[in-house]
Amino acid sequence: MCDTVQTLFGALPQTCGMPRRQARPQGHSTAIHQGSTIKRSNIPLQNQLLAALPEPDLQRWLPLLEPVELALGQVLYESGAAMPHVYFPTSAIVSLLYVLEDGASAEIAVVGYEGLVGISIFMGGGTTPSRAVVQSAGAGFRLRADVIKSEFEHAGPVMHLLLRYTQALITQMAQTAVCNRHHSLDQQLCRWLLLSLDRLPSTQLIMTQELIANMLGVRREGVTEAALKLQRSGLISYARGHINVLDRPGLERRTCECYEVVKKEYDRLLPLVVAS
Repeated sequence: MCDTVQTLFGALPQTCGMPRRQARPQGHSTAIHQGSTIKRSNIPLQNQLLAALPEPDLQRWLPLLEPVELALGQVLYESGAAMPHVYFPTSAIVSLLYVLEDGASAEIAVVGYEGLVGISIFMGGGTTPSRAVVQSAGAGFRLRADVIKSEFEHAGPVMHLLLRYTQALITQMAQTAVCNRHHSLDQQLCRWLLLSLDRLPSTQLIMTQELIANMLGVRREGVTEAALKLQRSGLISYARGHINVLDRPGLERRTCECYEVVKKEYDRLLPLVVAS
C-alpha cells in the first residue's frame, strides 16, 4: 500500500514507488529582507519538484544545478526572449506577468518553492509572451534549458512530474483570469496574499502597494482601499511596504473560491514527499 505524503498544502496518499525524502524543512527560517544578500542555506531539496524526483534522476541532476540568488525585481525572462535556463526557487517567489503595449501589466501566476519557472522550454514553445519577475527576493537553482528538455524527452518519471506541475500551473492561470474578471478587488487581494503566504516561511511580506497594483492589474488607489479594509478587519497590518498577516483563517474566509480551487489542484497533482 502507498504511504501518506505531505503536499504543499496538505497530506495525500503517496505515489507508489516514490522514495521518501526530506523536502522543505520545518521552520525554514524567517522572511528575507528584499534586496539583501542570501545568507541562509540553499539546498535543492527545498524545492518540492526537485525533492519529488526519483533518486537516480535527482543524483543525475545535482551536479548540473547552479545555485542562484534572486533579487527583488529581477527579470528572469522577457516576453518572446530566449530562455537559457529553468529556475527552481527555494525561498524566492516569482511572478509571471503579461505586459500590454501601453505598459499595463497583470499577474497570471505565482511560482515559489513548489515549482519551476520556464515550462515553455520543455513544452516545446521555447519562448512565451509572459515575463517572469522576482516578487520576493530569495534563492533557488537553475538548470540549463537543453538539459531539462533532454530529460523531458526521455518520457520517464521526470516527464510525468513536469506535466503534472504544468497542469497545476495552467489551473492557477485560468483561475486567476476568472477571479480578475468576476470577483471583487478585496477577494483578489486575499487570494494573492494567501498564494504568496503558501510560498513563504513566515507571515510577513515586503511589498509596496504599487507593486501589488501592478500584479493585480488595478489602480494603486484600489489596492490602498482594499488593504485598509483588511487592516480595519484585523486581518493584516501594513506599514511602509511591510504586510503582516495577523489572521490567516480570516483571510481564507474573506477570499473567493479561487484560492481553494488552485490549492486543491496542486495537492491533487503534486503529492510531494517529506521526511519519514
